[in-house]
Amino acid sequence: MDFRDPPRRRLDDNLLPMINVIFLLLIFFLLAARLTPPEPFPVTPPEAQAQAEVADDFTLHIAADGRLGYRDAQDDPALAALAQARADHCAATDCAAEPPTLTLRADAALPANRLAALMPRLATLGFAQVELVATAGPAP
Repeated sequence: MDFRDPPRRRLDDNLLPMINVIFLLLIFFLLAARLTPPEPFPVTPPEAQAQAEVADDFTLHIAADGRLGYRDAQDDPALAALAQARADHCAATDCAAEPPTLTLRADAALPANRLAALMPRLATLGFAQVELVATAGPAP
């Protein structure tokens, strides 16, 4: 009869499946995450009664002092970058059938006359529809 102790298992063998699961979860979350470019500066949207879904393709940020931001560009270069992004989009898709929508994320402290003065400049970029982002306000 053999009365020796049975051979012990190494503890490293138990960690390998756990490490595999962690890496699979990491890959899943990296693939499932939606990566968006950072906002050029903080913007506090005005309040509204209902919240609509916002697309991130053509989002122009407007600060309280009137600065414009699109992706990494600010002010006049931001408008030029927005026009170029629209031209690239229209080269790939039919903009006559389904025109792209411009989303404005304006600060709530931005005076309305500055926003109104910006609208003719935005119209020259060729956007048929402009949406203003607002946060949900208190119910009446």
